Amino acid sequence: MQNLFAGSGWTPSRSLLLNILTNCHILIKSLLAYFKQTLLGDSVIACDDTSLKLLYPKVLPEFDLQDPKQKRAAEVYNAALSAKKPSINAKMWAYRGVNVKLNLFDFTVSRHRDGPELFFADFQGTILGDCWHGFDAIATNSAGNIVRAACNAHARRKFEEATDYPADRKKWMDWYWLLYDLESEAKEQGLTGEALVAFRHAREQPVWELMRHELDTIETRTEQVVLPKSELRQALNYMRNHWQELTRYLSDAQLPLDNNECEQLMREVSIGRKNWLFAGSLAGGERNAGFLSLVSSAHRNNIDVWAYVNDVLRRLLAGETNYEPLLPWNWAQQHPESIRTYRQQERSDRDIRQRDKRAKRRANQKRQARLDRR
Repeated sequence: MQNLFAGSGWTPSRSLLLNILTNCHILIKSLLAYFKQTLLGDSVIACDDTSLKLLYPKVLPEFDLQDPKQKRAAEVYNAALSAKKPSINAKMWAYRGVNVKLNLFDFTVSRHRDGPELFFADFQGTILGDCWHGFDAIATNSAGNIVRAACNAHARRKFEEATDYPADRKKWMDWYWLLYDLESEAKEQGLTGEALVAFRHAREQPVWELMRHELDTIETRTEQVVLPKSELRQALNYMRNHWQELTRYLSDAQLPLDNNECEQLMREVSIGRKNWLFAGSLAGGERNAGFLSLVSSAHRNNIDVWAYVNDVLRRLLAGETNYEPLLPWNWAQQHPESIRTYRQQERSDRDIRQRDKRAKRRANQKRQARLDRR
């Protein structure tokens, strides 16, 4: 940012830049709270997290122990101070609406469930994510308001990374490739709602039945026992333990097969992390999450990020409290000149490349199958 101002002949101090960022974050807090309220109205919210180094002062600040997040921060800070650790392995969480086009980030001092637990306190719907035990606890304590759906990319990755039992590994990978091909076919046909559910039950349910049969009968095989500590066994146990969550998408057209789109948000944190390396304080991490939320949501809605953030800050500074027009998709309608149409074309081109790649792979599989039969 200093270089940006230096181009105009002015080089502000780091303390002044920090004051600017701090005041901008104070300005957008109410808008971000409205974003969160809007996102919680979605029926499916995807969630993922990544690590972020947090530096902390040797003399700890006062914490409001009535606030669950601050209470947790005090515990982690004191533990790090007692162990004389130079930093804390904090977390940046991403919450992505499947239907509501908002991406929100939240900063916590650990992967304890207090972060997501507070975020989902008033939520009713489905959480899509990995099979972290914290999500299960949140769903269990929600009195039936929250259900869990698991990411099949995680399950597939278990088999992909297994280095033993190559024949079995190939069998599971082929089933997963088929499921992804079928999901791609449904997308090409533009299927939604009941039509998509009917397609999944007719075309994908039989694949899952084959997978279930394999899970139920693999213990009876006599030609080769799958050892308890093998990588394949771990992948099989993962499937068995989370079967209900992995197959929940079959009966819910709003659920995708995996959580890849939310996981890709972690790249945004990673790119930032290469520049600023760490969070210098708890407040710094929270500011980081706030600005990421604003920028990432604008990017997702294909609007010019600078134009959006600049206009939002100016309107909030002028005292605007009607946040509905400031939602990215509503703002885009008011500013059609700031819609980045090339982004829409990029996504279309990417979908075409993926479709061609899948078609080529299917053709190679058929060719190999014919060779194997000779």
